[in-house]
Amino acid sequence: MDPLDRPHLAAARDLVGQPGSLGKIPTPAAVLDLDAFERNVAKMADRARAAGLALRPHSKSHKCATLAKMQIEAGAVGICCAKLAEAEAMAQAGIEAILLTSPIAGAANAARAARLAGRIADFRMVVDHADGAAELAAAAAAPIQVVIDVDVGLGRTGAHTAEQAAEVARAVLASPKLKLIGVQGYGGAWQHMEGANARAAAVAEGMKRLTAAAAAIRQAGGEVAVVTGGGTGTFEADAAQGVLNEIQPGSYAFMDREYRDALKQDPDGAFEQSVTIATTVISANHPRWVTVDGGLKAFSTDGPTPVPVTPKFAGAMFAFFGDEHGLLVRPEGGATVRGERVAFTPGHIDPTLDRYDVIHLVRGDVLVDIVPIEARGASQ
Repeated sequence: MDPLDRPHLAAARDLVGQPGSLGKIPTPAAVLDLDAFERNVAKMADRARAAGLALRPHSKSHKCATLAKMQIEAGAVGICCAKLAEAEAMAQAGIEAILLTSPIAGAANAARAARLAGRIADFRMVVDHADGAAELAAAAAAPIQVVIDVDVGLGRTGAHTAEQAAEVARAVLASPKLKLIGVQGYGGAWQHMEGANARAAAVAEGMKRLTAAAAAIRQAGGEVAVVTGGGTGTFEADAAQGVLNEIQPGSYAFMDREYRDALKQDPDGAFEQSVTIATTVISANHPRWVTVDGGLKAFSTDGPTPVPVTPKFAGAMFAFFGDEHGLLVRPEGGATVRGERVAFTPGHIDPTLDRYDVIHLVRGDVLVDIVPIEARGASQ
């Protein structure tokens, strides 16, 4: 079933364009403030342009083709996808410039990547092992653009040393079906470090590793035209190092508590909270707290807890109260009753949005549109 055909969303569609419709959306719901989102997108595009960096936002933050297209229209050169299934969903929805940022393994996945490369105008993917290059070459019907993933300190994926990067490069260069175009170095662990100086020091060390790997690849005969990586939390440091020529931020367009707590007033945190999760008070019988309809299934649980942003509840403690429910301490100085709406800043935006089939787009208190999250759950 198309998620937009579900009864509660069919009813929500009738609210589109009506004054005050924000307060009538069935909850829990992911709500995007379009004005704030557009300001965030424009601000990052301006920052990238001023720094001389190509902007390729990471769609793993939203997995939504509508939002990806808006980012591209605002100046992005394309998008990143974390998984093949994400890239397939984005391509199906009309996105023509995609970088797959995670290595894949196995002949079946190589065949999927080769089919995707034949479907869209500009498909790029990372490899971090000679065997991966061989699998991809065996599946390719036409040349596939390849970026060598380099471990810049996290240890999760990527060639661990410059020598390993050169070995992967030689495997890529050995096949006429593969076209080596550059390197990737992403420091995921750096993004939420508290303090600009700490993030800058980590980036500097990681860029040394990326620079060494790029030099080894060039010595092996490879071209390194694209040097891609970075993220929301390290933009200032990435730009200052001058190693990258393409940047991959994702969460800047939405923000969340995790980024807000880490970045505080640093320039990298100068973005607005554009996504909130709307909930409803469904029980108000207890004298000390109320129960909202947003629980473990409404928010990610891998980071800090959500924070209420509705002014009446600002500062009130939230706790998970089960799969479907959340506990919210009653605010002082005012009664709270069934049916009241409470909006929350998510703790971690990416896995939170992955819990929803759609995003509700609003301007002010008006529901403008409801758009699908095409790559929701696309983890294969």
